[in-house]
Amino acid sequence: MRRTFAIALLAVMAVMLFAPMVFAAEGGEASDAQLNYYAMAVIGSTFGIGIAAFGASIGMGNCIGRACEGVARNPGVSNKIMTTMIVGLALIESLAIYTLVVVLIVFFVKPFGV
Repeated sequence: MRRTFAIALLAVMAVMLFAPMVFAAEGGEASDAQLNYYAMAVIGSTFGIGIAAFGASIGMGNCIGRACEGVARNPGVSNKIMTTMIVGLALIESLAIYTLVVVLIVFFVKPFGV
């Protein structure tokens, strides 16, 4: 299992590293500064959304687990716990969506006017 995961992770990293070169090849007139910017934008955007998704999933898992424990200990307040849990999950998800918006802005901005 670990070996398969490592191979899959290496394949994804290889695709991420070579994708900017493939997309930059169609114009033919891009300068080194433009290629470097787009390569760093792709790599930074990928890491940014990955970290945001990882953190949000950990936070959501902890929230749901604690809510289940709370309902198991005191079933009488399950409605209040569920309401608080839903609000917390919405706030956690909004942070991940804000990260996605920032990543898309960085990824699709055209600083060189191309």
